[in-house]
Amino acid sequence: MGDLVARLWRGEIDLPRAFWEYAILYGTLANTVTTVGTFAALAAGLPGAAALAIHLAPVPYNVFMAVAVWRSAGNYRGAPEWALLARIGVVVWAGIACLA
Repeated sequence: MGDLVARLWRGEIDLPRAFWEYAILYGTLANTVTTVGTFAALAAGLPGAAALAIHLAPVPYNVFMAVAVWRSAGNYRGAPEWALLARIGVVVWAGIACLA
């Protein structure tokens, strides 16, 4: 696992996999789970600070994946427009995921 994290951080994972699998799929899943957890915490009467902590839990992952995809795009050897679109897409996705 540590090797995968290091490879993602260095941008050594193929761009399509870094973007679609690790950022979009796993990231969206993590954000969805914590959103449901946030609502469950509020419904259970937990303090707002606890619900906020649950809601913000995936932010480090979102930032990490934005950096990982950005770096993978820098190493991408295909058409440059795909690298640009991946960079734009991951920044938009991370922004929405962190605010929603």
